[in-house]
Amino acid sequence: MNEAFMRERPVLPLIVTMSLPMVLSMLVNSLYNIVDSFFVAQISEASMTALSLVYPIQNLVNALAIGFGVGLNAAISFYLGSERRDRASAAAVHGVVLTGLTIVLLPSFLEMFTQDPEVLELGVRYGRTVFCFSLLLSLGLAYEKIFQAVGRMKVPMAALLTGCLTNIVLDPLLIFGPGPFPKLGIEGAALATGIGQTLTLLVYLAAWRSCALPITLNRRELAWDWRLDLRLYSVGIPATLSLALPSLLISALNSILSAFSPIYVVILGIYYKLQTFLYLPASGIVQGMRPVIGYNYGAGEQGRVREIYRVTLGLCAAIMAAGTVLCLAIPAQLMGLFTQNPESIRAGAEALRIISAGFLVSSVSVAAGGALEGLGKGGPSLVISLLRYTLVMIPAAWLLSRLIGPAGVWHAFWLSEAVT
Repeated sequence: MNEAFMRERPVLPLIVTMSLPMVLSMLVNSLYNIVDSFFVAQISEASMTALSLVYPIQNLVNALAIGFGVGLNAAISFYLGSERRDRASAAAVHGVVLTGLTIVLLPSFLEMFTQDPEVLELGVRYGRTVFCFSLLLSLGLAYEKIFQAVGRMKVPMAALLTGCLTNIVLDPLLIFGPGPFPKLGIEGAALATGIGQTLTLLVYLAAWRSCALPITLNRRELAWDWRLDLRLYSVGIPATLSLALPSLLISALNSILSAFSPIYVVILGIYYKLQTFLYLPASGIVQGMRPVIGYNYGAGEQGRVREIYRVTLGLCAAIMAAGTVLCLAIPAQLMGLFTQNPESIRAGAEALRIISAGFLVSSVSVAAGGALEGLGKGGPSLVISLLRYTLVMIPAAWLLSRLIGPAGVWHAFWLSEAVT
């Protein structure tokens, strides 16, 4: 395959072509998570509670695999751009990260949050089933970043769509057991997720065998190379931490808001559902940009690197501008998609109007963070994430909530984006 198109094609159509498959795949991923929760909630309230408690560990496993996958993506793109294919192949081998301790640690983790024996049992049953597929998940994410790094964006889209759609179809069949299917309850939801992840990996393996790629995977590439490992982990570790920070932020904000009323906790949860449809497309654009900017950086195309960043920033800003308009024009209707409580709709509409003031400026942080990761500069990218999610956001939310009540938390969103 001739990957020189990443250096030769016009930047705007190139970024759109590279990003569109990832935008669609990430939106589908978001959809199947919502469907997953919908079916589990129909089993019992205890099942939904168990699923919610297991989620932080799932998020950690995903953050580890995706974070080091980002480091893998940046290293491969850089070495391909500098025409060092041997180093790109070595990066692909070194990039596979495995996780297994979650199964052993799961019961102790759940006991930190609940003493309800039914919830504990359901959580362990779900978690142990879903974490049995952690190795396959990590392998699938490694292949995803490899294909992205060489510009084959349609393969990850096909693989992710296969897994997500499989999970959506199997969820009700394995949970409730109609016809010949076994009635597995909450374990059925975990099994449906695992089967979807397995099929995703199989699609990657089939594509790997049929595609002519500029990198190889073999044992001789396992030799230790401190320069290669430094490039992988200097991006991978900050990316992992960046992915884990939103969970810390949500927990901290829930703690602040719950002191006023449970309604504000519900509003925060609805906001994060709504903002998914803004930040996921922006993240998809950044993922499409990352291998392109890394390749051109490795090839010494400094002017093109700057153009790639400007185009990505413009696309992210357009998405955020559209979100701002919607939150200002129809905030009550947006809140009404998830709640029928008039008080929640009223207070939530006010929250959306305030938070949306930071959407447009956040496009700078989103685009800059992704560009820095693509250039192999994980440290500065981590600083951006720390400012947005912890160092500015949490202290500002706490202080402003003491001064002006729960609205102070909503003002902290745009303030932290402006400072960042």
